[in-house]
Amino acid sequence: MFQNGSVWTGLISGGLSQIQDTNALAKGQMKTKEYAVQTVENVTGAVGVMAGVEYGAMLGSTVLPGFGTAVGAVLGGLVGSSVGRSVGHRAGDALVNNRMVQGTLQPLQPQQNQ
Repeated sequence: MFQNGSVWTGLISGGLSQIQDTNALAKGQMKTKEYAVQTVENVTGAVGVMAGVEYGAMLGSTVLPGFGTAVGAVLGGLVGSSVGRSVGHRAGDALVNNRMVQGTLQPLQPQQNQ
C-alpha cells in the first residue's frame, strides 16, 4: 500500500511533531493529558500524510501524468495530515477523558501505612 517516499514523508512529519511535543512536555509547557492526546494526533497525522501522499499522487497521475503526480502528492499530503490530525485529536481526547483510563495517566502516589 505505502511506497518508500510516502512512508518517509509521514515518519518525518509525525516524528518532528512528536519531538516538539516531547520538548514542550519536558519544559513544563504541556500537561501529561495534553501530551497523550498530541501523541495520538501525531501518529494518526503521520498515517494521514502517508495515505494522502500516496492517493493524491495516484489521482494526480490519472488527471495529468508527471506534473499532476507532484501536485496531487503535495495536496494529498496536506489533506491527509489535516484529516488524520483531526481524527487523532478526537480519538485521543476521548481516550484520555475516559473514566477507565484517567487513573493511569496520574503519577503513582506512595501508599500510606494504616
